[in-house]
Amino acid sequence: MRWRPFPVACWTLVIAVALVSLATLRGTARATAAVPPVAVAGAPRYGLSTVGLSYPFAAAIAKGFADAATRAGATAVVLDARGGVQKQANDIDDLIAQGVKGVAIMPLDSVVAQGWVDRVRQAGVPVAAVAAQVGDPRTRRIDDVYPGLTALVSQDETMAGEAAGRLSASLLPRGRTATIAVVEGAAGFPEVEQRARGFRRGLDGAGARYRIVASQPGNWTAEGGEAACQNILAARPAIDLFFNEADDMVIGCARAVRAAGSAARLVGVGGSKLAIASIRAGAVDGTVCFKPEALGALAFAALRGEAGPRFRTYAIPAVTRATVSECVGQW
Repeated sequence: MRWRPFPVACWTLVIAVALVSLATLRGTARATAAVPPVAVAGAPRYGLSTVGLSYPFAAAIAKGFADAATRAGATAVVLDARGGVQKQANDIDDLIAQGVKGVAIMPLDSVVAQGWVDRVRQAGVPVAAVAAQVGDPRTRRIDDVYPGLTALVSQDETMAGEAAGRLSASLLPRGRTATIAVVEGAAGFPEVEQRARGFRRGLDGAGARYRIVASQPGNWTAEGGEAACQNILAARPAIDLFFNEADDMVIGCARAVRAAGSAARLVGVGGSKLAIASIRAGAVDGTVCFKPEALGALAFAALRGEAGPRFRTYAIPAVTRATVSECVGQW
């Protein structure tokens, strides 16, 4: 087994940035969840139903939505589903009852969300989906926007996986078939299958010689990513590359790889502040850059009736240490 040395000073940098970033993100999430919107007399109100403000990515979407509303002289009403589908259904009914001018939904369940969209539209209110599809992602393409939605504002998750696959192909050893392990998100999330499918497409398109020899869920958390990578390395210590379907998991996986003395390369998805710091320090090899604040702003713009396609997205480049300056972490 080859040990890839990593200077103590670099690990100190990663840990320091991580602690500061986590404190900032948690503070932002608490503030967004706890502080009611500052209403301006006569200002139009726009609602956002979010999956949970304890999730940094969702909190960043809410920040982008609220900031865009403020710039437009409107008031953002952000409701926190706290990871509960029934709570989210009630939140959407509450927004309709409040008479908001538009509703953005970050759906916990893409299939159940079809009924939510129908209810909002029946109330005569514009509705947009943000960060996840409405409808069964196994049968509906990302650009096939559910009827009734003013817009779907999201990353193309399959394209994100494809970008990660192309990046991974450039990191694999030459002259032999490389071994790859995939650390998935949580069961039931459409992004799990979409990112994995795109990842394989990216590898194949780049002509990589590889075998995916293991796949385990990391449940979107650093702790889950660390446990999954520990388990995989115990069974297959010679893994060449770990593809983590989210940056939180790649941070945990990096700890497992370092503890095992593994030379495995590490690729994530998301462009989180922690991942960017880890790439700069050399602890993670690359990620795909998401911009959740931009998603929130795009969703607000769609609800206000700003012209644009029904599927709205933005560029999601893959970045490495050499190009990491192209990605400014927003969560």
